[in-house]
Amino acid sequence: MYLLPLTIAEAAPAAAPAGGGSPFQMIGMMAILFAIMYFMMIRPQKRREKERKEMIAAVKSGERVLLTSGIIGQVTNVKESTLVIRIAENTKIEVVRAAISQILEKGEMPTEIEPAK
Repeated sequence: MYLLPLTIAEAAPAAAPAGGGSPFQMIGMMAILFAIMYFMMIRPQKRREKERKEMIAAVKSGERVLLTSGIIGQVTNVKESTLVIRIAENTKIEVVRAAISQILEKGEMPTEIEPAK
């Protein structure tokens, strides 16, 4: 009773193995995918990082800045690797240059910061 499906399954021709193509074709596809990834992800990230480094290096005394912690203040003293920022009357803090998120123009409100991905 159950032997009929087994005999039919055995009589069916075996499926032909799928052709994988040549290994050079696979390497070529991987190279194309890497190139697309480079131009879509890596290159723009490097450009943004370069612009950020230039912005941080160009900070001068008297500018209003937004720190990564959300604090807004005015730069009062520029040192080699740190900045002294006045955040209120008689209140100054010293932060590293990398803590700067944006340089604000007079009267400008900070823009929304994109979350890191």
